[in-house]
Amino acid sequence: MLRFLLILLLPASVWAQTLTIAEKTVGFDCKPGFVTVCWDASAGKVWLDIERFDEDFLYVNSLPAGLGSNDVGLDRGQLGGERIVRFERIGNKVLLVQPNLDYRAVTDNAAERKAVEDAFAESVLFGFDVAAETDGRVLVDATAFVVRDAHGVVRRLKNTRQGSFSLEKSRSTPYPANIKAFPDNTEMEARLTFTGSEPGRFVRQVAADPTSFSVRVRHSFVRLPDAGYTPRELHPQSGFFGITYVDYATPIGTRKENTLIVRHRLEKQDPTAEMSPAVEPIVYYLDPGTPEPVRGALLDGARWWAASFEAAGFTDAYRVEVLPDTADPMDVRYNTIQWVHRATRGWSYGGSVVDPRTGEIIKGHVTLGSLRVRQDYLIAEGLLAPYDGTFDSENDPMLELALARIRQLSAHEVGHTLGIAHNFAASTNGRTSVMDYPAPLATVGTDGLVDVSAAYATGIGAWDTQAVKYGYGVFEDEQAGLQAVLDETRALGLRYITDSDARPMGGAHPVAHLWDNGTTALEGLSTAMAVREVALRRFNENVIREGRPLAMLEETLVPLYLGHRYAVEAAVKLVAGADYDYTVRGDSATTVVPVPADVQTQAVDQLLDVVTPRALRMPPAAMDQIPPRPPGFPSTRELFDGHTGLLFDAIAPARTVSDLVFSLLTHPQRAARLAYQPIADPQLPDLNDVLMTVRRRVFDVDLPRNAYDAELMRTVQRAWVDALLRLGQTDDTAPAVRAITAHHLRALEALAEASPGRDVPSQAHRIQIRDDIRRYLDANLEQLDPIESLTVPPGSPIGGQ
Repeated sequence: MLRFLLILLLPASVWAQTLTIAEKTVGFDCKPGFVTVCWDASAGKVWLDIERFDEDFLYVNSLPAGLGSNDVGLDRGQLGGERIVRFERIGNKVLLVQPNLDYRAVTDNAAERKAVEDAFAESVLFGFDVAAETDGRVLVDATAFVVRDAHGVVRRLKNTRQGSFSLEKSRSTPYPANIKAFPDNTEMEARLTFTGSEPGRFVRQVAADPTSFSVRVRHSFVRLPDAGYTPRELHPQSGFFGITYVDYATPIGTRKENTLIVRHRLEKQDPTAEMSPAVEPIVYYLDPGTPEPVRGALLDGARWWAASFEAAGFTDAYRVEVLPDTADPMDVRYNTIQWVHRATRGWSYGGSVVDPRTGEIIKGHVTLGSLRVRQDYLIAEGLLAPYDGTFDSENDPMLELALARIRQLSAHEVGHTLGIAHNFAASTNGRTSVMDYPAPLATVGTDGLVDVSAAYATGIGAWDTQAVKYGYGVFEDEQAGLQAVLDETRALGLRYITDSDARPMGGAHPVAHLWDNGTTALEGLSTAMAVREVALRRFNENVIREGRPLAMLEETLVPLYLGHRYAVEAAVKLVAGADYDYTVRGDSATTVVPVPADVQTQAVDQLLDVVTPRALRMPPAAMDQIPPRPPGFPSTRELFDGHTGLLFDAIAPARTVSDLVFSLLTHPQRAARLAYQPIADPQLPDLNDVLMTVRRRVFDVDLPRNAYDAELMRTVQRAWVDALLRLGQTDDTAPAVRAITAHHLRALEALAEASPGRDVPSQAHRIQIRDDIRRYLDANLEQLDPIESLTVPPGSPIGGQ
């Protein structure tokens, strides 16, 4: 009796180990594979049968079913990152350990490797209790590992200010339909329910019950590739993404940070042949849930890359197919192109699962937002005003434009999953890369109408082919071969400038822009303004279909009225800009060349043309025909902000454009470059020159007699003063900039005092400017009225990333 009681008192873990795995898993649905996974339907539990310890593999989490909000960013199909892990057994515990591969010692000296491993912390991601054991294999309960917020949903909701949510475990379970195992990967999935009492508006917009919504999180254990892949170092001019690690085994005096390009493994069957079939081709699979005609367009665009691989010496090395119905798009074995729906339009993405050791891409995964094609269609409606009674739905130019863009978008995002970065300098070479951001090319035809017949290019560009040659080419002498590709790219006049140098606010590069067309930024702005003027002049009810509420005219008006915003962003980078490339020592290219003085001056003049009353006027149809929103058609963020309530505000859009121009022109970094650039070259304009030019064009003029134009001019003047006040109050404004700004504000204060205006609106306007400047100069910033800030309708992505 005593012996029986002692047995009953043994810890559960000890009792469990008396069972074999076969005994413990009776009635379980076990799926042999890379890591055998078992489903216990009666208890709702997931079990892992682990036989390999201290062996590295890849752990990936993802989101097969998302929230549906672009603003929150928890999209269907979203990858959550990959990491190298391994199982370690310590007694009755199994740990899932992540080594720290950011810091390494690439050496044969084991002690040296160990010194680095012990210097930088590894992570234990999870701990499991052993429940059964057979011949060194152990069975662990993985339910708690699977049913947890591994994707960081709570953190994402908090960071996007959508409320305080938590995982509701009583309503969260494994998802048995997607518990699978294959020879090289094991898949486990859970339906997770998150609850919160005060959900944010984005959650309220999309969730069936915003206080309790569910998503699905996937856990993938993946066998690492074999050692047959040869990493390739990243050259700054190659155009590829890279992974970087610190190697403490490098000789002193050499750079310890090593960067490898990310790319798929692609090998020739005959490495010595100029053209050879691939050992294993790169295959992408399109989401079968994509409807026609979008499906055909996406297949067309994604397939463009085949030509670049042929140019790199491969035959049948790359193809695109529709994903079989039986396949899982989140399965790491498939490179996929997913068609993802959201409540609002947003970016598309090209992501990858990458081996952190080498940079080898294991899975390319494209996310394409389905509303993007509709935005392109809307842009085309505004440009063409097609519904004049002659519209032929069988020959729809808007649809052709939208499909042309979606082809380019498909190629662009697949390019990212091939390892290729953005190239924002390509448009000045004549559309030489799908890795640029292209605005639809619209021109004014000989008939005086807008022409979009060449809105988007077709096929891979010359730059893209050179990038593929660099990343995937096979060379007898690799270093010499790679250098030959770079030399050939330079000889072709193809340029490469990527994200960090192309953004508009602080950017200074004169040819690297987003959503631009034309050989130069000034040419692009001139064309954009001409097209905009023609389209606005023709703006009327013909931009919407019969039977639609006239209030919907505003949806079409917004991207049309703001259609020059990207050309403005490009042109402003000429002001205090400088041309440069990613040169390395030994290149013949000059490092930094300032934009010529006359080009900078012309840029300022063209930017100020954007804020003249002629350029800011609303078309008559906008003022006469846009009524308040009818029931069932609520206002959205895609519309203009304003001050007139339900009625359309014909002034606020002008303020939006003025703020755009002046905020870019007075960006603190640009202002500092203007203040300093004459130090190196006295011929270049300085900050005072630019501020004086704006004053002459904006303030030292008589207000128009026309009441509408006069109010537009006052709006521009107010926007300029507010821009200077912001510049003066910004913490990172340089002292020299702050001083010159204050000097100009004093001059504007004196001007407002001396010229009070001819009528009451003008007098009130000048007095308000004078008083605000005085309060700022007296440092009574707390008394300063809040600077007006209208919510700008979203721009990027205008039709594609």
